[in-house]
Amino acid sequence: MSEASTVSRTGGTDTTVPPVSGARQFWRRLRTQRAALVAAVVVALLVLVALTAPLLTAVEGQDPTTYHPSLVDSARGGVPVGPFGGISGDHWLGVEPQTGRDLFARLVHGARVSLGVALTATLVQVLIGVAVGVAAALGSRWVDQLLSRATDIIVAMPLMIMALALLAIVPSAFPRPVLVTLVIGLIAWGSVAKIVRAQTLTLKGLDHVAAARLSGWGTWHVARRELLPGLAAPVITYAALLVPMNISVEAALSFLGVGVKPPTPSWGQMLTSADVWYQAAPQYLLLPAGALFVTVLALTVLGDGVRTALDPRAASRLGVGTGRGRAGGPGRGTGRSNGARDISGRGPAGGAAQPGGGAAQKEGLQVAAGEGRHLLVVVQFEAAQRVE
Repeated sequence: MSEASTVSRTGGTDTTVPPVSGARQFWRRLRTQRAALVAAVVVALLVLVALTAPLLTAVEGQDPTTYHPSLVDSARGGVPVGPFGGISGDHWLGVEPQTGRDLFARLVHGARVSLGVALTATLVQVLIGVAVGVAAALGSRWVDQLLSRATDIIVAMPLMIMALALLAIVPSAFPRPVLVTLVIGLIAWGSVAKIVRAQTLTLKGLDHVAAARLSGWGTWHVARRELLPGLAAPVITYAALLVPMNISVEAALSFLGVGVKPPTPSWGQMLTSADVWYQAAPQYLLLPAGALFVTVLALTVLGDGVRTALDPRAASRLGVGTGRGRAGGPGRGTGRSNGARDISGRGPAGGAAQPGGGAAQKEGLQVAAGEGRHLLVVVQFEAAQRVE
């Protein structure tokens, strides 16, 4: 729903200020959160590294699968030759113990697998969750009960145990990154469905949705035109928080040996091989662990910033770098300027309702602000209710 235009009085004349677009307002709120901006830069760099991994390894002159037995000391159990794990001009981060494979090449190619699996699994979860949640909220009582109970079963399933069982019985010929993506996406959509169902039930009671149904629109036409735009904010927020969780799940499955298989590199798989080399070659353990830590932290902070920017009434859970104003100063970081009034006629945040606010709401001004095409139907509907 679009925001209402602001009417200000200057020199005895009324001046209509055009409403700020949703994307511009979201960006304005997000800019006040310094931690979220830093996290966004980190995530953008990680995605860029993952996308350009073949180019970066070509510049180095290495690849993630070639063995270099001459670069490891077989007499000492396969420890890399040279200082700091074999770091040199040809191998920027050293080599892998026992095999001599280039660590930089495996790290950047592992980013492609970890980020690709997490993002695709999140997309699968969102698509299934939105479809089930909207169908449950708009369907009959029996449909709602059936889909709600199925969602409860999915939510109650232990993700790691189910993933381990499914990955263990699928033939090894099936591509493991695709299999891990499908397993995570098909098991963990329950929370998205619950959020979407609850939000859809709330949106069904709004005036513009009722007006659309009174206009003769079908159920799915109403869902597509009126409900899905209102679901965008909570779905995007939750999806931003799902990505770091899915990265951790993929790393855990690879660490347990049922995820991505060699020679395909993955951060979790690198940790599995590095658990016995933390003393002889600590960089082999610290590099993938540090990459996982930075990625999950950046995505978590960015997801929290997106949540706060989309819902300015919700304070940041992290409380770091939100750009809040000092005591007595303007309320920076909340996306609402001093003296702003919402469409229901309320005054500044925390203040009392202004005169005429209730009457404006009764006359359906919130519909006139964003849903003008249904204004006549809403006014007639409210007039009929008053007559009754």
